[in-house]
Amino acid sequence: MRRIRFIAAIRDARGAALHVLLESRNRRRFAHEILDHLFRQGNLPATEHALATQLVNGVLRRRATLDALLKPFLHRPLHQIESWLLEVLRLGAFQLVLMSGIPPYAALHETVKLCETIRKPRGKRFVNAVLRSLSRSMTATDTIEPAADAVPLEAGRFRVLSAPVFADPKKEPVQYLAAAFSLPRWLVERWFARYGWDECLRLGFWFAVPGPLWLRCNVLRTDRETCLAALAEAGIDAEPGTHPQSIRLRGFHAIADLPHFKDGWFTVQDHSAMEVASVLAPSPGMRVLDLCAAPGGKTTHLAEWMRNQGEIIACDIHAGRLENLRETCRRLGISIVSPLLLKEEPPEGPFDAALVDVPCSNTGVLGRRPEVRWRLKPGDFQRLIPLQTKLLIQAVERVRTGGTVVYSTCSMEPEENGGVVRAVLSAMPRLSLEAEKEQMAGQPGDGGYWARLRVGTG
Repeated sequence: MRRIRFIAAIRDARGAALHVLLESRNRRRFAHEILDHLFRQGNLPATEHALATQLVNGVLRRRATLDALLKPFLHRPLHQIESWLLEVLRLGAFQLVLMSGIPPYAALHETVKLCETIRKPRGKRFVNAVLRSLSRSMTATDTIEPAADAVPLEAGRFRVLSAPVFADPKKEPVQYLAAAFSLPRWLVERWFARYGWDECLRLGFWFAVPGPLWLRCNVLRTDRETCLAALAEAGIDAEPGTHPQSIRLRGFHAIADLPHFKDGWFTVQDHSAMEVASVLAPSPGMRVLDLCAAPGGKTTHLAEWMRNQGEIIACDIHAGRLENLRETCRRLGISIVSPLLLKEEPPEGPFDAALVDVPCSNTGVLGRRPEVRWRLKPGDFQRLIPLQTKLLIQAVERVRTGGTVVYSTCSMEPEENGGVVRAVLSAMPRLSLEAEKEQMAGQPGDGGYWARLRVGTG
């Protein structure tokens, strides 16, 4: 594939989104990393950041849905369409069908203009014709019933189309769910066998949109009531969650522009993820091992629990991500975290406690990490389990007798969760299970799992 290079500086959200989508096709970097780099360059106005982010994540999240909508108006298979042209069409289709707040004429006009942005004017007539045909296929009718001629929007709503584009959900439910909600078919087959139609439909809607934005109030700097008051004063709709530090925001917001972000009053962390450090509950003065620390959401939460007293050895294999952790600690006023680039074995103990937030399939966060659904393969579970098992054993071996180890994932797959924990329990008689929780996505946050283990005398 010949790489498209943007000759002129990228100065609008749609041009930025197209650039990121094309750059991310080689899978060397995630789209959010490319977006962050683009934002830091400073050519794209800050007012365009939110729309660029929505477009990139939306197209990635609903790629299979968009392809199903476009296919009736294309005269050749998708794989035969040039990459730049296909991404332009996807961007246009997303704005026309799945994104609220953009008038159809604006979505159409601005998408066609992208052909000029990348100096491909010959594509303008084709893009215009396909997107106009797609626009005409949309009716003004909404429904709450899944059907071959109804595209899922959000919150249980479907938009009726003038002709069917999906499989019949009653006859081929797995095929329908995979295309209508843009999920890998093999993953839908796993979930359908485990959960059934109703739960898969709920999960489809949950993962079809961005997850809710949660903030964790930094108790080293302020309290939740003060945070909520500052957000309300700035006109930002927010509400407290069930976790004592959690705040849920309504709508899309640029995090760095929120009041008191630079003052370290809060950090972004999903409601489910907040539970993990809370079940470990380290005390001030402890020595804690965080074996898979970056980017640092759970690490900094541990430090808050410890009132910034003691020591946290924060290990990771990615130097760049550890630098992000250092920056987050500086912003939050945390000084007890010692980042450690892990090249071989973890540091020796003894530690009073350990957190093992292992690399996993990420099936509980497909809405928040849209590319994961397309990068994940069926064999990844078996590939990850040996690493997850090794990391948990290493953590246990470094925690003193009577200490606590918490194992966690952002996966909903039993092999990575209870399967790993029970295998280690069987191999290490001195270890006991105190509590565990499987968190389903959307109730109320991301999907995931944690287990709290106690190290005994054996």
